[in-house]
Amino acid sequence: MTDENPIPTDFIHEAVAEDLRSGRFTHIRTRLPPEPNGYLHIGHVKAFLIDYNIAKNFGGSMDLRFDDTNPAREETEFVDAIMEDAHWLGLEWERVLYSSDFFDLLYEWAIQLVKKGKAYVDDQSPEEVSRTRGSWTEPGVESPWRSRSVEENLDLLERMKNGEFPDGSRTLRAKIDMAHGNMNMRDPIMYRIIHEPPHHRTGTKWCIYPMYDWAQGQNDAMHGVTHSLCSIEYEDHRILYEWFLDELGIENKPRQIEFARLNLNYTVMSKRKLRRLVEESHVNGWDDPRMPTLRGMRRRGYTAEAIRNFIDRVGVSKTINARAGVMVDFSLLEACVRDDLNRHSPRKMAVLHPLKVIIDNYPEGKTEEFDVLNNPEDLDAGTRRVLFSRVIYIEQEDFREVPPPKYYRLSPGREVRLRNAYFIKCESVVKDAEGNIVELHCTYDPATRGGDSPDGRKVKATLHWVSEDHAVPIEVRNYDRLFNNPDPEESGDFIADLNPNSLEVLTGCLAEPSLENAKTGDRFQFERLGYYCVDIDSTGGRLIFNRTVPLKDEWAKVEKKG
Repeated sequence: MTDENPIPTDFIHEAVAEDLRSGRFTHIRTRLPPEPNGYLHIGHVKAFLIDYNIAKNFGGSMDLRFDDTNPAREETEFVDAIMEDAHWLGLEWERVLYSSDFFDLLYEWAIQLVKKGKAYVDDQSPEEVSRTRGSWTEPGVESPWRSRSVEENLDLLERMKNGEFPDGSRTLRAKIDMAHGNMNMRDPIMYRIIHEPPHHRTGTKWCIYPMYDWAQGQNDAMHGVTHSLCSIEYEDHRILYEWFLDELGIENKPRQIEFARLNLNYTVMSKRKLRRLVEESHVNGWDDPRMPTLRGMRRRGYTAEAIRNFIDRVGVSKTINARAGVMVDFSLLEACVRDDLNRHSPRKMAVLHPLKVIIDNYPEGKTEEFDVLNNPEDLDAGTRRVLFSRVIYIEQEDFREVPPPKYYRLSPGREVRLRNAYFIKCESVVKDAEGNIVELHCTYDPATRGGDSPDGRKVKATLHWVSEDHAVPIEVRNYDRLFNNPDPEESGDFIADLNPNSLEVLTGCLAEPSLENAKTGDRFQFERLGYYCVDIDSTGGRLIFNRTVPLKDEWAKVEKKG
């Protein structure tokens, strides 16, 4: 790190720096250990970036290691998705590893513990094991199979491995202390039997699979990991992590450090709950733009830089709430996205609820071009042509026949500015048989070309618009927060807190012609409306735009009103 970019001073960086100063480690290696049983979400990003930044800031190395120890939930699809999303986030790693590649060594180490009398085969069902663990105030009950001989345990373990026993009939447990104050030390399960489905990489070679607590520390040790960085819920597991390493006689043990996980309000981040949202069709898949998955956020138009900036602003802490995490306001994430898009997104004009405007004194058949900045925040972005004609469209909400107090937009007899074009004044209103306003007749002042009046008169409103002769039809999907309740789990049934207005689909929208060739993933600011991204559902003749974020935090007003 340079003086201009000093190493951060959070407690993890300080601990790692001290480990280097003391000689405990001479080179830093971290790892990303995702289980390939779902898609990455914003909570994973915090953990990933902590590992990545520690390795980067101390000139170390980082591995991507898939914790693929449960074939019932894991798929190659998720492996590929995790790698793609992590790359999109800007992460790099030295090696790609899989726990399954080292099942043989884990099994040898298990035999070693059995021979030491530190592990035994238990005939109790998983339900019985759970029931006899006791509680935080009551000791557990020792298994009747705990005193088996080493020879019997070795025989049974091999037969488990060879597939002689059905699922759930036996487990391999560490022999520690059923009265221990930490329940993770009460003879934890090391291996369970799972015959189906086949493992996504090893097929049917194995039918016993290691539990997380058994695999994690040993994987870290065999891969040279120096710091196992994990969320705070694993703090109580650290003693078991170290017990296994000690009993195996492993030197240069990795150091586990815990941090507060990220909780984001107005959403859920449990994989189980996210899976329910998908399977019950409350959302349209894992990449639904309302989901907190990276796939969903990417589709919505969030940028990797904005997400990284958000995590930086959240910071690294060990302070926790009742759910072992830091609750962060969703508006902070949106603010980071809005700040990034403001600097990089081209401006465009689009009308989502079109109202026809005929400029009576503008020559029929005439078309004008206006040279307009693509992004006033980035002058290097250049300019674009905007076409103007006699018939245009404005937003319906930009006109009121009877304007309320402090309404400065278009109304009968009032003059407003059309962005980058002319001053116009409303002369008359056309309504349909039901009394709905369907058309405005206006006049324009030719002397105000470009949006300024040579006589110095001022107007109080500037409206965006599109030319009827040149408009591109588009569909717009206005996404909002998925839940109404900032804590969707507060009521006990998070589904009941779903926001029924989290998606508004608008058809018949119109946009300026420069958007005609927009490609999937392209991001724009629709002037006066918000930031939008071209959706993957778009086709050559049908452009669909997702709202990423509005220009301002609309929820702040809602929450202020109560």
